[in-house]
Amino acid sequence: MKILFLGDVMGRAGRRAITENLARLRTEWKLDFIVVNGENATSGMGLSGQHAKDLLEAGADCLTLGDHSFDQKDMLAFIEQEPRIIRPLNFSKNAPGKGAKLFKTRTGKQVLVTQALGQVFMKRPFDDPFSALDTVLKTHPLGGLANAIIVDMHCEATSEKMAMGHWCDGRASLVVGTHTHVPTSDAMILKGGTGYLTDAGMCGDYNSVIGMEKTEPLRRFITGMPKERFTPANGEATLSGVYIETDDKTGHATRIVPVRQGGALQQSAP
Repeated sequence: MKILFLGDVMGRAGRRAITENLARLRTEWKLDFIVVNGENATSGMGLSGQHAKDLLEAGADCLTLGDHSFDQKDMLAFIEQEPRIIRPLNFSKNAPGKGAKLFKTRTGKQVLVTQALGQVFMKRPFDDPFSALDTVLKTHPLGGLANAIIVDMHCEATSEKMAMGHWCDGRASLVVGTHTHVPTSDAMILKGGTGYLTDAGMCGDYNSVIGMEKTEPLRRFITGMPKERFTPANGEATLSGVYIETDDKTGHATRIVPVRQGGALQQSAP
């Protein structure tokens, strides 16, 4: 199976890059399944129902969220109506929506997508992501009903993401980090057959401070004084993420390639 995972969509620039390019990439790269992290797609904070529709209509098969899952209040109701949106498993026991779902591809193969929030350096103490994922992975062993399993590890610390990658090795097809908006260069296949990347980066304008217009973040770093709200940068975006190929029987990754398309970053494609 050929799978594309794209990192955090950041504001209008990120949405535009998705809507203008995703259908073309599906055809050119013969993709079976596309996952997009959309949690910053609406003004850099959360995902609205309308913008979720736009990303899905552009070609995403599944959208993951993150710590900003419900910053846009209409998502509280919309996620119950749209099963293609996955919120973190360990967000809250009372949160609407689901933290894992088995999807069927257009060719009849099945992909499990799940997401967990990290605990290190995060603003609130979320439940243990390891035990939350353990329950899901025991219920859906790789190579069973799921031809492939994708784990979106949404957190700050690279160490926590790497620990999750090794802990899931042999139990997932791909463990990929999101949240920090900076792509890492450590794409690899672990010993047990799991594809791994510490952070997918963002789909947004990299002439920015992690996707935000530079003026206000620079002011705060230099003076310690806020003056205005952060606003997403709106220049040409880079689609940033990772491409993997998997064995349909075992679910193990057989190939992994970082993806960077358009914008300011050095380009990379399968």
